[in-house]
Amino acid sequence: MDNPIKNFFSGLNLFKAGESDSAIGVDIGSSAIKVVEIKKRGGKAILETYGAISLGSYAETEGERVTNLPVEKITEALKEVLKQSGVATKSSAFSIPVRSSLIFTISLPAQVKKEEIPMIIPTEARKYIPVPITEVSLDYFILPKKEPSYEEANSGKLSTELGENTEVLVVAIQNDAISKYRSIVSECNLEAGFFEIETFASIRANFEHELSLVLLMDFGASSTKLSLVEFGMVKSHHIINRGGADITASIAGSLGISFGKAEEMKKEYGLFENEAEKELADIIKTHIDYIFSETNNVLLGHEKKYDRTISKVIFTGGGSLLKGLKEVASNSFRAEIEIGHPFSKVGAPEFLQKVLETTGPEFAVALGLALRKLQ
Repeated sequence: MDNPIKNFFSGLNLFKAGESDSAIGVDIGSSAIKVVEIKKRGGKAILETYGAISLGSYAETEGERVTNLPVEKITEALKEVLKQSGVATKSSAFSIPVRSSLIFTISLPAQVKKEEIPMIIPTEARKYIPVPITEVSLDYFILPKKEPSYEEANSGKLSTELGENTEVLVVAIQNDAISKYRSIVSECNLEAGFFEIETFASIRANFEHELSLVLLMDFGASSTKLSLVEFGMVKSHHIINRGGADITASIAGSLGISFGKAEEMKKEYGLFENEAEKELADIIKTHIDYIFSETNNVLLGHEKKYDRTISKVIFTGGGSLLKGLKEVASNSFRAEIEIGHPFSKVGAPEFLQKVLETTGPEFAVALGLALRKLQ
């Protein structure tokens, strides 16, 4: 019998090698498209170019708003940003947005044999997927078992005797999304080596050698994505349906200004007080407090289930650049807070370092894709 698990994206194989000396990572988000081109020189990844384009104008709305564009408009925008950025290669990798996928963990009895898992996953996955199983493509990864306690290790009992289940991380991607992105690749005359869920690309770009449990918070325009990562592997994934665009819309509504003006003020002042609009920081903080509260609920649930606490929180995504965010976060999490610096993984001219450090979180997914394509 054929294996029913279709490895269209191999998103869980975070370090699979590529075959080209140059690569483009393409991150098509809900409010913007980001591209990064890198090249291998002397065994090192070197930044060639990068760029971004807002999608608002293609939806005939303001620049930073969340959009839902048809393939034709996305293709038009991607062609434009590739042209503006001066991208030279056609060898590319594309991210699949989390909204077009599901990431969840299935617990299987310890007695289940490894070779039986590919047949079991589709059946078990039906319990988590709200659409027919034929409408999605599945991939999975068996998570390493947790280290036994001192007492367990010295009891002489096997993990099966201790009743320890096998945890399997499962990823489901809508087939329509895969078809959509294949059409975009074809229309832009690119060569896509693979498609990968944005979460895995972001982890590759933001993580160094963290071995303990780390929380990656991706502040996007339409949502905030939470990934609990241990030993470089996703242990669980959650989405908070509130993002940067929601904050901007709230500012615009409360202060009676345009969405564009609200976005400018959010970026200029952030969570710091300003004399011009004293309400601004409070409006933003209401949303941030909600996001952090929901995040702490997730962390508490994970701690109760797995007896693991985080050692670090890494912020990424465009929303992580909000002024004052790190300071507010320090009061919400009992862990080290760090802003991701993805471009530290590639060589670049010295005069660009400051710019790349401040813009890096926005390009984490695109860079993570390009890094995998080049490896």
